[in-house]
Amino acid sequence: MRMTEVATTLAEARILPGLAREIKPRPLSTRDCFGARVEATAARYPLHTAVIFEGRELTWRELNEYANRYASALRGLGLMRGDTVSVMLENRVEYLAALIALNKLGAKAALLNTNLTGGPLIHCMSITDSSMCIFGEERLDAVNDVREDPALASVATYLFVPDAGELACPLWAADLAEESADEDHENPPETGRMTLGDTALYIFTSGTTGMPKAAVLSNRRYLMTAALSYKAGLRCDERDCIYLCLPLYHGTGLFLGVGAAFCTGATMFIRRRFSASNFLGEVRQHGATCFIYIGELCRYLLNTPAQADDYKNPLGTMMGNGLRPDVWHEFKARFGVRRVAEFYGSSEGNVGFLNFLNKDCTVGATTLPVALVKYDVDADEIVRDATGRCIKVARGEPGLLLGKITPVTAFEGYTSKEATEKKILRGAFKPGDAWFNTGDLMKIVDVGFTMGLPHYQFVDRVGDTFRWKSENVSTNEVGEIINAHPQIAFCNVYGVEVPKADGRAGMAALSLAEGVTQLDLASFSAHICARLPAYARPVFLRIQRELDTTGTFKLVKGELRSQAYDPEQVTDALYVMKPGASQYEALDAEFAARIRNGTADF
Repeated sequence: MRMTEVATTLAEARILPGLAREIKPRPLSTRDCFGARVEATAARYPLHTAVIFEGRELTWRELNEYANRYASALRGLGLMRGDTVSVMLENRVEYLAALIALNKLGAKAALLNTNLTGGPLIHCMSITDSSMCIFGEERLDAVNDVREDPALASVATYLFVPDAGELACPLWAADLAEESADEDHENPPETGRMTLGDTALYIFTSGTTGMPKAAVLSNRRYLMTAALSYKAGLRCDERDCIYLCLPLYHGTGLFLGVGAAFCTGATMFIRRRFSASNFLGEVRQHGATCFIYIGELCRYLLNTPAQADDYKNPLGTMMGNGLRPDVWHEFKARFGVRRVAEFYGSSEGNVGFLNFLNKDCTVGATTLPVALVKYDVDADEIVRDATGRCIKVARGEPGLLLGKITPVTAFEGYTSKEATEKKILRGAFKPGDAWFNTGDLMKIVDVGFTMGLPHYQFVDRVGDTFRWKSENVSTNEVGEIINAHPQIAFCNVYGVEVPKADGRAGMAALSLAEGVTQLDLASFSAHICARLPAYARPVFLRIQRELDTTGTFKLVKGELRSQAYDPEQVTDALYVMKPGASQYEALDAEFAARIRNGTADF
């Protein structure tokens, strides 16, 4: 053991006492919320820049007053504590102001994926029983297409938020900018009455089956996650600038980046969407010291032309998830990053890991009660002993991650009680115990001196969900869309590995309807593109005469995943939707070779 490694680890660990105080669960009756944190930050740093966005800069006082005017307008429109409001805007200042305003009033914000349209959009708005919908000019068409659906009868008020000014507020909505323009900018009295136990947000997750589920997130979980970020991950304060380009309807950017800024006064540089070509210039221009990432963004950045001075920038710390081991070291060296705080967690989960000791290629450690148990991936089921109990894996062996449910590590669940119960594993090791099933395979890895804290590494998703393009994709949801095409009898959707790409690409094995001898690629492609966002569209298709099933009629995925799209192993017809394309075409040997050598640009 090198003394320098021990010294470095000990130095990193100095934050442990303070971190323990910050993330220690407080009683749910404690009065606090992230809206209150913004008020405190605005009082402490009123003239300090809070947010930079497309040439605009707002101080903390201005951002807080902006949110207060929104809150006053929303109260005047009848919004009350406990109501739910669907929010559908791209990353921008108005999005932050809306979330802060809702939290100050004690309303629950249901954060809609801006890619949603049609049925999935209706589903997400209806399952949260939203009484209002705040939407941006940029999403006017999507909202207009669904607003008259009977399932949305509870949505009494639609609030339009101007953007580029190209589209006027429709007659069926009120203009939130106009409604709030002359409202009171003082802090609303309701904020002081909000508690940690109040639900702050609904974050949508694909889950493992069916349509997206709404995960319940309390003020306590939001603030604890934010504290984990600013205290142990980013280790930021008011002198820092956090670069944010991930969609803020996801927890990674909203909890770790925005939450850290709310609590410390750090500046946020916000982008609507990621741009690899603009990244380094903006980091330098605005003095960004922290970066909230997902692994795929890092791969994109490494694919940009390298310059000799790429490391000359203010960026020193990054926090996120999904950074591949084969990218980790190269990214740090090229861009001069000294600290990578990789984390593991989910919006709905009760367990989290953080690489706060700055060990390479690990999601870090946790002080929460967890277990890794044996899992049969091909059978898609937990392996149990003769008494029906779970079996813990040996150290270093991959296993399904379970998080113990206790009063301190509560599983707040979803809006659906049935969906909540499906994620709980009861009697896993003894009668009466309860564990949250993460659906992820993890393993313990040796990364040197860690002060006795085992460090973990993410292995893979299991079951019916895989990650692609930073999004969780539900195979059942995709399968339902595919099966709606008139030429399809049955389909089997699964994720397959693509060299030098993060996550797994979607692949669908198709059985054609009776009498259909050839799939109409143009019709099928149009069907898929119209009903699924780009990240959920299967990249590969395989036409089979019959789909293999188990004795209990479960679709078999193991061999299909193994053979994937390899023409040398698959005699069935194979098709691919190439990057940037909108129609499937035959997968030929030349393009298959490009995929294998990692030059297909996925």
